[in-house]
Amino acid sequence: MALSHLSLLRPVLCRFPPSITRIPLAAASRVLSLPRASCPMVLSNYVRHYATKKSKAKAKGQTAKVNINAALVEDIISLEELKEDMAAVLTILKDDFSRNLNIRTSPGALDHITVTTKDGKFPLNQLGQISMKPPQLLVVNMTGFPEAMAAVTRALQDSSMGLNPEVEGTIIRVPIPKVTREHRENLVKLAKQFSNKAKDSLRRVRSNAVSQVKKSKEGVSEDTIRLIEKQVQQMADSFAADVDKQLTTKTKELLG
Repeated sequence: MALSHLSLLRPVLCRFPPSITRIPLAAASRVLSLPRASCPMVLSNYVRHYATKKSKAKAKGQTAKVNINAALVEDIISLEELKEDMAAVLTILKDDFSRNLNIRTSPGALDHITVTTKDGKFPLNQLGQISMKPPQLLVVNMTGFPEAMAAVTRALQDSSMGLNPEVEGTIIRVPIPKVTREHRENLVKLAKQFSNKAKDSLRRVRSNAVSQVKKSKEGVSEDTIRLIEKQVQQMADSFAADVDKQLTTKTKELLG
């Protein structure tokens, strides 16, 4: 009789998702003896997701970012000034790239060269008139400051451009090397030197900032000091990454 009633309820029970309940052992034996249900029982809600090795490695490699309110630590160190100092390093790198690593020749290619004279240091374009006479030849007219001829010639020779100036009276002729593959690769090496120099400057800025923070330990908790040091390191890492991006972009431009 009970079995006949259960067979009538079976279509109704199949409409509802099964639930996991504890069944007494005696009742379990009776349930197992029932005829097989015509509707399958799908436990779709009981699925366990396991973390993959890739996701675990990614989570392990990530470092929690620290973002301290500058107003809370202004008595210890100015984070805004620190950011400006690091940004200045990146600006100098971009300027070095644009001045020293140009493939195309123009009169402005020599503007960045600094000449040391007995009266001080001066940009080359303040001492001589620079003009271009193709092919690949720059001319420096030193009529206005003939006494600086030797200093200008030396500055041209010592520049990172691989120049070999030729002197004739008050005129200095500067042949520009042809844009060969070798020349491009030499410019890439020079770009790496500028990038390493920028990273050294960033490390000095970071080191000076950390030293300043450590001097302020009195009245400041160790946890706060560590958080500030982490913030400083993260700022330095961020600008170092920008340096790498600038180098990658310049390398592609130089190699063509």
